[in-house]
Amino acid sequence: MLNEFVYRRGKLLRCGYTTGSCAAAAAKAAAVCVLSGEKPGSVTLPTPKGITLTLDVAEAETTDCYAKCAVRKDSGDDPDITNGILVYAAVTKTENGITITGGEGIGRVTKAGLDQPVGEWAINSVPRKMITEAVSEAAKEYGYTGGFTVEISIPGGAELAKKTYNPRLGIEGGISVIGTSGIIEPMSNAALVDTIRTELNMRKAEGHENVFFTLGNYGENFIAREMPFDVEKSVKCSNFIGDAVDIALELGFRGILIIGHIGKLVKLGAGIMNTHSAQADGRMYVLVTCGVLAGAELPVLQKLPDCATVDAALGILAEAGYMRQTLDILAGRAGYYLEAKVKGAAKTAAVMFSDKHGVVVKTADADEMIKTIKDEYNG
Repeated sequence: MLNEFVYRRGKLLRCGYTTGSCAAAAAKAAAVCVLSGEKPGSVTLPTPKGITLTLDVAEAETTDCYAKCAVRKDSGDDPDITNGILVYAAVTKTENGITITGGEGIGRVTKAGLDQPVGEWAINSVPRKMITEAVSEAAKEYGYTGGFTVEISIPGGAELAKKTYNPRLGIEGGISVIGTSGIIEPMSNAALVDTIRTELNMRKAEGHENVFFTLGNYGENFIAREMPFDVEKSVKCSNFIGDAVDIALELGFRGILIIGHIGKLVKLGAGIMNTHSAQADGRMYVLVTCGVLAGAELPVLQKLPDCATVDAALGILAEAGYMRQTLDILAGRAGYYLEAKVKGAAKTAAVMFSDKHGVVVKTADADEMIKTIKDEYNG
C-alpha cells in the first residue's frame, strides 16, 4: 500500500498508482523471473513523480525463456473503476532490443491525435518508457545483454473499457495503459484536463479549425436535439472551461463555441472559467447584477439570492417581465469575458439553454459560429 496522501476538499486522501506503474512493475518482475528462475515477492519501481514504489507480485509463472507476472492496481482513495484489477506482463527473451505489445484487454488506437499512432496498442509513451527502464534494470542486474518482448494484458479490460472515455476517444477492444507521473492523486483535475487535451488533439488531427465544447450530459443531449452538427464531435470540458480554452488556443484552433446549461454557464457573466461549485458559485449574484443593469425592480432582485436553481430565478424574472433584458445583459458580459480570455487569438461564442425556457442566451457571434461549425463538420 502506498503511504502518500493529498488534501482534497478538506479531506486527507491516500494516493494510488497508475496502470502504467503496474505494467512496468509486472514487466520487471517477469524479467527477473526469466533471468533468475526465481519468483520475486515484490519489486521496486521509480516513478516520474519521484516516488519509489514497492509493489507486491500477485501472480508469477516462468519457463526457461518466458515468464508472466501480475501486479494488482491500487488506486488509493480515487474513485477509479480499474482499482483492484490485475495487470499482467509476459516477458520473452529475444536477441536484442525491447518490443512492447498488448494482449487481452488492451485497446488499440483507431483515431489520429492520441498518444500512440493509429493501429498501435493503447500503451502510452510514459508507461512504455517505464516498462523499458524496468526490464533494462533487471537485465543490468543479472548481466543479460539480449533483448525482450514484453506483452501487457488486463483480463476483463474490454468490458471495463465500455465504462471509460475510450470508445469516445477511438480506443477499441480494451482499456489504455496510461499515467504521466506513475502516481494517482485522488480527485485530481489533471486526468480530466488530460482527457480534454486528448480530444482536442483528435479534432486537430482530423483537420478541424473550430471546436465546440459541452460541459456534460445536459449539453450533449441539447446538441443532439437542437444543434445542426454531430454531438459525437463535441469535446466535453466539464467544469474546466478556462483550461479547455487555453488548450484550444495552444493547439491553434481559430474558433471556440461553448454550449451548456445556464445553471453552469451563467458564471461566465462574472468571468468564472472553472464552474465547479467548490471553486466559485456566484450564480444568483451574476443574475442580480445583470438584473440591476436591466432595470429590474428591487423587490424582484431581492428574491433571486434565495433561489436554489437558475431556472427558478429565471422564472421570477420572467414573471416580473425582466427575463429577456437580464439575459441580454448576461450575453454581453459572457461574451466580454470570453474575448478577454482569448485576447483576439480566436473567435469565441457561447450558447446557454434552460430546461424550462429553451435557448436563453447567445453571445454576439454564436449564430455565425454555429454555421461555421455546421459547414466544417458536416462538409
